[in-house]
Amino acid sequence: MQYSEFIKKESFELDDLIAFAYGRLVADPPEDFDARLPAPPFLMADRILSIRNEGRKGSIIAEQDIRMDAWYFQCHMPGDPVQPGCLCVDAIWQLLGFYCSWSGGLGGGRALGCEEIIFNGQIRPYNKKVRYEIDIRRFSQLKDSGSSIVIGSGRVFVDDELIMTVKNARTGIFKGIVYPDYPKRSPNSRGGIIKRDI
Repeated sequence: MQYSEFIKKESFELDDLIAFAYGRLVADPPEDFDARLPAPPFLMADRILSIRNEGRKGSIIAEQDIRMDAWYFQCHMPGDPVQPGCLCVDAIWQLLGFYCSWSGGLGGGRALGCEEIIFNGQIRPYNKKVRYEIDIRRFSQLKDSGSSIVIGSGRVFVDDELIMTVKNARTGIFKGIVYPDYPKRSPNSRGGIIKRDI
């Protein structure tokens, strides 16, 4: 699809999300359009049902189908399979990063933290579906650095039961941080503090 279509589209299927993960969804990306989702099996959403932008605020509703043979049930924990709660937090960060890019942010995405996580339940192999509902509190594009920051609070439901809340999760998109020539040594081959003007 064209970039002009991407930023107007209000729902995305699994093939769209996988194409985005590999940098193939947008046929005419603008310069520095480097944000990606993780590829399967680490991609934590199978579809985005709704993505909306209302100025600096917005919302995302996405779903993940539970698969009995999911990689995490095989190792977490043997004899007591449960999806790690941290993967639900990562799903929120993944979706916020996608929102940043969909809203016009340019660069590579990084999770920046959250204020509070509350677990009230769990995801097991015989559950059917996880739903993520995220309220975007603020989306900002920083003119000096070209970075974008999004802050949102999320609710995680499994089979329509609320099992988790994440308060004020933050994700940013930053220019010049992508490491596309892995595994070669290059300027971005080492981690550490990301310099940003926020």
